[in-house]
Amino acid sequence: MNSKDSEIVVLPSGPVPVRWRRSKRARRVSLRIDASGGTVIVTLPCRASRALGMSLLLDHATWVKERLEALPHPILLRDGAEIPIHGETFRVRHMPCARSFTRLEAGELQVSGDVEFLPRRVRDFLALEAKRALVPQVATMAARLGMQPNRVTLKDTRTRWGSCSASGNLAFSWRLVMAPRFVQHYVVAHEVAHLREMNHGPTFWKLVEALSPQMQPAMAWLKQEGVRLLRVGCGVLLVLPG
Repeated sequence: MNSKDSEIVVLPSGPVPVRWRRSKRARRVSLRIDASGGTVIVTLPCRASRALGMSLLLDHATWVKERLEALPHPILLRDGAEIPIHGETFRVRHMPCARSFTRLEAGELQVSGDVEFLPRRVRDFLALEAKRALVPQVATMAARLGMQPNRVTLKDTRTRWGSCSASGNLAFSWRLVMAPRFVQHYVVAHEVAHLREMNHGPTFWKLVEALSPQMQPAMAWLKQEGVRLLRVGCGVLLVLPG
């Protein structure tokens, strides 16, 4: 992305940060809110002009303003920040003089090393903790269905909490480690069920609920609280697993 792809656009409701995106698959101009960056993403078909995007922005200026103002405040990964891990709150504590480690201790996420590396160390810890939590659940649930994924990866995805490809590759957002465990359990169940049912039909949902009895509360939690996870150290747009 170059500088022309990101700019501040002054709407009647006020200035807003906008990212312009070209897509070969897009058939129409569309808007969406990037929860992590607090920006508006305007997607344009290859032959559509920016004027069409500006027209859509102007028509939805009030909607854009309301959605951006409704976003939770971002949580910077720095000393003293409070972040959720498995649904519990931990305070980040920078310990510059300690030996190299990042660990959970007495309600704190203790991080050693130079302060400029603290955000990266926190993200690395959360990603590793997510792997420790989610991968064993995948193995257990897949075995219950007599299935086996081809590969399991952890990413900072921008559109969904988890995914399952036609070749059996599963991917999850490492940000799930910040959600309560019953929510993690549901997202894993959702994607593992796709190993057998690559659709969202009745049989699929029965499989998910059999694997994750707290499916409904978990879905409700993600809808209500999931966006907060995306605002921790910058994240992605919230979409239900698929």
